[in-house]
Amino acid sequence: MQEHWTVDQYKEYQKKGNKKSKYGAVKTSVDGQTFDSKKEADFYCELKLRLQGGDIKGFCLQPVFILAPGLKYKADFIVFHNDGTAEIIDTKGFKTKEYITKKKVFEDKYNLKIKEV
Repeated sequence: MQEHWTVDQYKEYQKKGNKKSKYGAVKTSVDGQTFDSKKEADFYCELKLRLQGGDIKGFCLQPVFILAPGLKYKADFIVFHNDGTAEIIDTKGFKTKEYITKKKVFEDKYNLKIKEV
């Protein structure tokens, strides 16, 4: 077994997109949509089933909220319930400092809670 790669071998490895996520998330595609993690893709599938069953009115992927000029927060989903309420959902495996800060700003500005799954 070879211990070191040549420059060409390393370049080929990079082309294949074999880079691992910093936090271990695996990009997953479902219905032509690419999700940042398998957990997020699984939640999308769950929402599709809930929509088909009439449990929810609808949902939206990757909504963007403006927190301040030049500062945005992108949630994973908004779920629209049959009673007219909406829920902001973020699938989290790891909470970064940046996420924690944006969550606080979002919840203060919009007076809404982010549900983490």
